[in-house]
Amino acid sequence: MSSSKFRDLSAGSKSLIIIEQILFAGALFLAVYVNSTLNIIDLQPMADSFLLLYAVIFALINQLSSLALGLYNSKLRENYRGIFRRVLLSVSVAFFSATIINPFFGSSVLPIEVLAIASLFSVLLVSSFRYFTFKVDFFGLSKSRVLVIGSGERAAIIERRMRRDVDRQDFSIHGFVVMTGDSPDGIKEETRIHLDSSLVDYALAHDIDEIVVANDERRNNLPVDELFACKIRGIEITEILDFIERETGQIAVNLIYPSWVIYSNGFASNNHLRNTLDWFFNAIMALFLLLLTWPIMLIAVICIKFTEGLDAPVFYKQERVGLDGESFNIVKFRSMRLDAEKHGAQMASENDNRITKVGHYLRKYRIDELPQIYNVLRGDMGFVGPRPERPQFVQQLVKNLPYYNERHNVKPGLTGWAQLKYPYGATEADSLEKLKFDLYYIKHRGFLLDLLILIRTVEIVLFGKGR
Repeated sequence: MSSSKFRDLSAGSKSLIIIEQILFAGALFLAVYVNSTLNIIDLQPMADSFLLLYAVIFALINQLSSLALGLYNSKLRENYRGIFRRVLLSVSVAFFSATIINPFFGSSVLPIEVLAIASLFSVLLVSSFRYFTFKVDFFGLSKSRVLVIGSGERAAIIERRMRRDVDRQDFSIHGFVVMTGDSPDGIKEETRIHLDSSLVDYALAHDIDEIVVANDERRNNLPVDELFACKIRGIEITEILDFIERETGQIAVNLIYPSWVIYSNGFASNNHLRNTLDWFFNAIMALFLLLLTWPIMLIAVICIKFTEGLDAPVFYKQERVGLDGESFNIVKFRSMRLDAEKHGAQMASENDNRITKVGHYLRKYRIDELPQIYNVLRGDMGFVGPRPERPQFVQQLVKNLPYYNERHNVKPGLTGWAQLKYPYGATEADSLEKLKFDLYYIKHRGFLLDLLILIRTVEIVLFGKGR
């Protein structure tokens, strides 16, 4: 995936990264200065260039930890207390990581006490800066002004799906231009504009940065010449499907038409090296995860046996639909009662009374998913991809949801884009929403997006979010 498509981080988030990189590096310099001034601990003489390198590495470790905990997510919905908690946890994780790699610096190594002081300064500097950005919309200055052509059903998707300020961090909607053929039941709350002058003159007079084409009726009803004139004057022209995809990280399934899928970039993986090494990469990751998590799995087995009896089964197998629609048996820790499906297959709900006491914690922190390492080693699944569903549900969803079967063009995964972006869901409407994110992943999948999903899954696990 090219860097132009890698758009999960907003312009404001990128500015945060640069500023906080300076703050983290500055915290280390400040710690060294305070230590030398107060003689807290003796330090070996260190060249300025090496200290600069040390500070850059310290900053990168802290920022990787911040990314893993969602602090650079432009749509992070947290109050300041929640943000401070994440800053504190991310700096703690970074300090632990820094102490592990610290001995590799050799004779010029910084004492752990200095790293601890630097971490303390990091919390103070970054949390203070975050408080400032939380109270003052400092990064809203770079918002682009967007004019939407259309005020009907297609345009109303913007009003419904991007109605909150957090959804419009990178842009502001100037208004919706009423076009012939638009549904009268479209835009309800936003500004409706009846153009008396040409589109070009209006856009230039109101400093419009981008025009989104979203009218309901396009045949012989699209001002092509005026849009072209706007384009050559530096105004970005964007189709509503591409606009929603860019700003929300999902594809609006109800707006898709076949020619858009055929002619748009993405959806096809032409990276033969990636395809060849896919299983090898997933197998190495699976073995590493197994070495890391076997104590947790052992505790899970003991808890299940202790609460439900020695004869109670620990694992259960369930048929799921995988790559190219082929079925396989998924392996998980059992988190529901033995009679959970005595009335037939049904989707799990958020507060499902069939879930056992131990199962509640297994599901919340995704421990129940760990036995799927076996499925990854078998090649049934990868680490990243759409979550596999049961055949009974797939048959119904394929009939009712357009393009649902496209999920099976890639290998299913332990975690995915939809699991990061959408909360727990158990209805057909929820399946539609997750499909929008799955199609986005299928279109844009690549190493960088997979890496981002893996890193941010840490946030899901630690905070017990998502599904």
